[in-house]
Amino acid sequence: MEVTLTPAAEKFIRRVLRFEGGPDAGFRLSVSPGGCSGLSAEFSVEAAPGPGEAVFQFQGIKFFLPAESRLMLDGVTVDFVETATQTGFVFHDPKQANCGCKTGATADVPSFAD
Repeated sequence: MEVTLTPAAEKFIRRVLRFEGGPDAGFRLSVSPGGCSGLSAEFSVEAAPGPGEAVFQFQGIKFFLPAESRLMLDGVTVDFVETATQTGFVFHDPKQANCGCKTGATADVPSFAD
């Protein structure tokens, strides 16, 4: 599995972990079909992975990903936007057609793979 994080997404995740978690906490990202980009997400800070979740390390960040999320995130760039009209994760999937409501990120961003 390969997922790319934009600098904005990495900054948001680090901030959430710093304020809500302890030194060994991980970031659970549960992704499901829906939303304009084809995916919607729920996240939480957890002390340990849940049953069936895989643990991925990315530049010192521990991610807990359920099986369905791992399938949906493969090849996707995860961004975080914070504007007057929208705040949250945005998923850029090169396999999906653009829906016209988001613009794709073109920045060179880091990725992690298993």
